[in-house]
Parts: sequence; structure tokens; C-alpha cells
Amino acid sequence: MVRLDDASGFYSHTRLNQGGSIARNRAFQLCQGEFIQWLDADDLLASDKITRQMKVWGEQSGNNRLFSCAWGYFMYRACRARFSPTPLWADLSPLEWLVRKWENNAHMNPATWLASRELTEAAGPWEARLITGEDGEYFCRVIIASDGICFVPEARVFYRTTASSASYIGPSNRKMESQFLGMQLEIAHLLSLDDSRRTKAACVKFLQAWLPCFYPYRPDIVSQAQQLATTLGGQLEAPRLGWKYRWIKRLFGAELAKRASLLMPNVKWELIRAWDKMLFSIGTSGVTSSDQSSGASFNANVLD
Repeated sequence: MVRLDDASGFYSHTRLNQGGSIARNRAFQLCQGEFIQWLDADDLLASDKITRQMKVWGEQSGNNRLFSCAWGYFMYRACRARFSPTPLWADLSPLEWLVRKWENNAHMNPATWLASRELTEAAGPWEARLITGEDGEYFCRVIIASDGICFVPEARVFYRTTASSASYIGPSNRKMESQFLGMQLEIAHLLSLDDSRRTKAACVKFLQAWLPCFYPYRPDIVSQAQQLATTLGGQLEAPRLGWKYRWIKRLFGAELAKRASLLMPNVKWELIRAWDKMLFSIGTSGVTSSDQSSGASFNANVLD
């Protein structure tokens, strides 16, 4: 069912839950714009994010340039977002961008991208088999289909970290299998573009960085990853637990130690989030009616 919200001018589409990829593909079929901005629930765009990227687009020729921008993490207070530049914050060719990403285990929030409809169609639909890792696989294809990445440093995206996330893998077999399938597809996409020694080495680093997600829960996936690394001329090392968890491994085994290594940082993170939430609540409790009007105006600008 498709509904138009007269107040905001946005369409909402409701359907049975068949996964994020199918929902995004349906959204693209329904949309009519010449440029595509993908958003998750925890993404916040600066009010001039798209305007700044479109300004740069107007100064260039062709619709196959892909635009990115600066982004930062926040919990509850967007004003405290941390913007930490990485080697990806630059104008780069598709090959250089992807190789740098894996060489440095870097990340680019999906909401930073702005792509033309023409480029989006050339990249193809979201991979419906994936329930996690779909962002990386999809944007790998978008990047490869582009004529290059144009980084717009003045444009900004704010990414809210949450206690739980659909991208969290944990011990879920379905998510581990999906993540590894997505990684295999990404590697195949990149090697179709370039199979040099540097590119293969970057692929091995990519596998190594994600190996802890499968170890020790899925020795079959670990074995497949090792075989893939071998064909690329590399070798994977077994993930090492931090010293704080090694005694747990000695007494109770690798699986329990792995669970502890995932749980304990989350407990610390939740305490930090609770503190930030309290400070956010204190800050908003004193907002006057005139401030609220200004805030409403700001929110409208963000959505525009």
C-alpha cells in the first residue's frame, strides 16, 4: 500500500517483511527522482548535504560520477558527532577506492553516497540473498559502475550508533553465511576490475579483517575463507583473543571466550550510551517553545 503524507510530501509504502534488499528494490521502482539517496533509520543528513553534492555535480559533466561526503558517529547528541577522516575521504578512482578500503579496513557510511538514477540502474538491484553485508556488496557494484568517486568534504552525514543493529552478526548462522557470501561476491566484483598483486593482497586483508566474525563458530566458513586466501596468494591467521579473555579460553574454551569478548565491550558501551542519553535529556528538557519552533524548522530543512 502506498500513501502520500500531505504534510511532509513523502510517500510511504507498506508491504510484508521480505528483507531489506527487497524493500530497497521496491522503493527504487517507486521513486521518480533523478538522483538517489539511500537512508537507514539511524542516518541523519545535514540540511545542506544533498545541496552541496549537487552543486559539485553541476560543475562537472556526465551522470556516472558517484558523490560521497564526510560522516561521523553520534549516540544521542548529534552536536557531539566525531568526524574522523580516513584514506577514503578523497577523490578516487573506483579501483583505488575499493583497494584503499580493504587495505585500511576503512568504512564509509552508506548515507554519504549520492548517485544518479542512470548510475543506480547500471549497478543493478540489491542482492536479495543477503540479510547482512548487503550494503558493502551493493555499493561495491555502484562504485565499479561509476566513473569515479567525488568527495565533498563540506557535506555531512551523522550516523547514530545503537545498542542493537541488523548488521550485527554474532553467532547467527544465517547472518554468518550471508556475510561470507557477500564478501565472496565483493571480491569477485573487484577482481573483475583488476587482479594485480596489490588488489589480491587487499582481498586477503579483507578476509582477515572479517575472520573473527566466523571463528570459532563456523569452522567450515573459516576453511573456505582460508582456501580463498590461498588462491589469492595469501594466508589467514587464526584470530587472537585479547589478554583479558585468554584465561576464559583456557578454562572454558574458545567459544565461551569469544562470547565474553563480544558481551563485555557491549556492557561498557551501554554505560557510555546511558550517560550520553542522560545529558541529551537534560539538554532538551530546558528547550523553550521558540527553540522548539526553530528545531521544527531545522528538521524540515533536513528532510528537504
